[in-house]
Amino acid sequence: MGKRRRKLMFKKEYGEGIVKGSKTSTIRLTSTLKKGDEVEIVAGRVRLGVARIEDVEVKKVRELTDEDARTDGFKNREELVRALKRIYGSRITDRTEVKLIRFRMIKDNEEQ
Repeated sequence: MGKRRRKLMFKKEYGEGIVKGSKTSTIRLTSTLKKGDEVEIVAGRVRLGVARIEDVEVKKVRELTDEDARTDGFKNREELVRALKRIYGSRITDRTEVKLIRFRMIKDNEEQ
């Protein structure tokens, strides 16, 4: 039997950006994903397909850039940090280490 793929879960509102290719990264407080891993992408309850992890970079929140924000589907760093604080609350400070996970869709749902 094949190894079950891990899932990378997103809120429903991020699904469209993932499908369109404008969202190619995500920031998480914790993750065991590594470069080369293949994961199932799920937004809300919708399975969008399979992505390959291109890179996992550890950064402090204060080191995040506008470019990091754009690949995560946000206009700028400020908007991204606001969203992180909304999701993770007081655990997010300038010194918090986060994992910037870059991914690329390799199969959409129709190809499976």
